[in-house]
Amino acid sequence: MAKTRTTYVCDNCGAEYPKWVGKCSACGAWESIREFREAKVKGVAAAAPPSVRTLSQKNAAPLKRLATGERDFDQVTGGGLVPGSILLFGGEPGIGKSTLLLQLAGRLAAEHVDCLYFSGEESVEQLGMRAKRLGIHSERLAIANASAVEGIVTEIQERNPAVVVIDSIQTTYTEEGESLPGSLSQVRSSANRFLRLAKDRDVVIILVGHITKDGYLAGPKMLEHLVDTVLYLEGDRQHQVRLLRAVKNRFGATSELGVYEMTPIGLQPVANPSELYLDPQRAAVSGSVIVSDLEGNRTFFLEVQALVSNAAYGNPQRNVTGFDLRRLQMLLAVLERRVGFRMGTQDVFTNVVGGFKLDEPAADLGVAVAVVSSLKDRPVDPRTLVLGEVGLGGEVRGVQQIRRRLEEAAKLGFKQAVVPESDRKHLDGLDMRITPVRSVLEAVDTLF
Repeated sequence: MAKTRTTYVCDNCGAEYPKWVGKCSACGAWESIREFREAKVKGVAAAAPPSVRTLSQKNAAPLKRLATGERDFDQVTGGGLVPGSILLFGGEPGIGKSTLLLQLAGRLAAEHVDCLYFSGEESVEQLGMRAKRLGIHSERLAIANASAVEGIVTEIQERNPAVVVIDSIQTTYTEEGESLPGSLSQVRSSANRFLRLAKDRDVVIILVGHITKDGYLAGPKMLEHLVDTVLYLEGDRQHQVRLLRAVKNRFGATSELGVYEMTPIGLQPVANPSELYLDPQRAAVSGSVIVSDLEGNRTFFLEVQALVSNAAYGNPQRNVTGFDLRRLQMLLAVLERRVGFRMGTQDVFTNVVGGFKLDEPAADLGVAVAVVSSLKDRPVDPRTLVLGEVGLGGEVRGVQQIRRRLEEAAKLGFKQAVVPESDRKHLDGLDMRITPVRSVLEAVDTLF
């Protein structure tokens, strides 16, 4: 027998209240409280006491992982999928989430791993057409169109697969709930059922999550706390490059980055990402500078472009693509106060080529040099790499793992590197000309 329980939940942070309030005391949002009704079952037997063990009693066997065969995916997850874990996989519509996960399931099935793929948005025929296009054909991969949690759980218990993909968590619902699929209570209840199933049966469950217009995973924030790993597939649909990164990982680091390229046969890993972002035939053009970005075990070399022109109206424009606007404003203030360039009357546009988002401080000096290059209309040699973090005093600070970056740059044919003076002692024996600088002014005088 069940009765209805009414709760009031904040759409912004998921906080619960016994009655409606105008302002959420947890996150401070106004008018974000919504009423939800869900069935509460009576007469449920008391739960058995948990099995408690000390760390000395726990067997310290190495963690077993299930390698997917996708190099970049395994690298981002820390070495593969951990049995009994639950992952949340997010990304914008059309970015390639379903394609990548169907590829992973097909590759695992080809290695004799039983996989189940449930889709609440596509029919079995549509999934079959996609699998055929991707070249997937294995009896170990079963697909179904299903949204009811009870039916999905029953199928998993009967088939006992190693990996389950649920596309998506926003389309699932429990028959006990009274709200619509995608509501906070339904998402929360469904995720909890899948979590318990993953831990009890030692199965890997991958939940696909929708993205809101603000770029966050839809549903209650507790969904991200609930899962073991949160993955994002990022990229611009106008470009073919997709970036896979982990923002939470209980079984590995979150600094790794996977790079894929969208092709007619699905998402394919890119062996050398710098080839996608750098044009080997590019000419020396003012406002263009090459910088380095370090993501986990990978080094990316990116082209930063800047365009400076006289402001046609009263307020100068500051437009950025792929770079932090506040960071650019700080660099422009340094150029005006510490170097002597009048930037207050100039429109400044910056762009990171290829749709890459650059947020590492090591690119500061490169962006500043690109702005000066455009302002003076004097190009920088395209075989020159510019690295360094810029402080408010105009000083150039050190960069992490700079030797590793320059060793990779030398392999790609770079001939010169402008680096912080403090890192000079780590760069002996490199096959390129090293130009150490202490300040932005010294870097500008050296290059121009």
